[in-house]
Order: sequence, then C-alpha cells, then structure tokens
Amino acid sequence: MIVAVGADHGGYTLKTSVVAALRAAGHETLDLGAFDEQPSDYPDFALAVAEAVRAGKAERGVVVCGSGVGACVAANKVPGIRAGIAHDTFSAHQGVEDDDMNVVCLGARVIGRELALEVVRTFLGARFSGAERHVRRLAKVREIEKRFASDEE
Repeated sequence: MIVAVGADHGGYTLKTSVVAALRAAGHETLDLGAFDEQPSDYPDFALAVAEAVRAGKAERGVVVCGSGVGACVAANKVPGIRAGIAHDTFSAHQGVEDDDMNVVCLGARVIGRELALEVVRTFLGARFSGAERHVRRLAKVREIEKRFASDEE
C-alpha cells in the first residue's frame, strides 16, 4: 500500500518511526515532511497528505502533530478526505470500517511510539465494511461536503 505521511515539528520524531515501520512492513511511503524539528505549521503537512490521498497518489494518509487535533481539522477541509484522530486501535479500525476514514491523525504528545505504530498498522489493515447503514451515512457526509464546498467564509 502507498501511504502518505506528514508531520509538523511536534510530530517529526514520531513520523520518522512511522515511516521506518511502514517501509519495514513493505509499504511504499510518500514522506511529505517535515524533515527536521525546526518550527513548522501543521496545516502545510496535513494539506500535503490530504492532497496526495485525494489525488490517488496514496491510498491512505498519516499526519502527526502535537495533539493530532490541528492536523485533523486541516486535513478534513480537503474534499474527499475523512480524517480522524486515533489514539487507540478500536478507533483506528472502526473509523475505516464504519466511516471509510482515509487519513489517521496522531498526537505525538499524546500517544507513545509503540501504541502509535500499532494504531497505524490497525488503520492500514482495516477495510470499509460497505454495510448499507454505513454507505447511507457516508452519502450524507458527502452531501454535507457538497453543500458547503462552494461557500466562502
């Protein structure tokens, strides 16, 4: 699987561990930065990952910032992206199985390295269930996205 990965300075160290683990597991990674711990802005990396997933350059995405919150907010602004914070394996697989989540967001200051790697493995191993109720709900989410896509703030 091709996985786009990005992080700001707060998530840089965890991102390097995620990229190494993904490559060791045989995944292709698009490492979209940051490439050091110099102060940087999470929206830049969330956008890069979200755009890679939306464009089909990656099947899934992982974004890491300090809490996971900012990255999640930014990634969800991109049409077609369904990003969620997951600091446990249940959320990681349920977000995909029920909500077709395609980007997982991690908080490097919230989650430890080993659990983060397990969350990412779980996220990548999960598949959307296709159950009627989840398809119906996802269609409603897409309608919300369409409704507000042309609005300017």
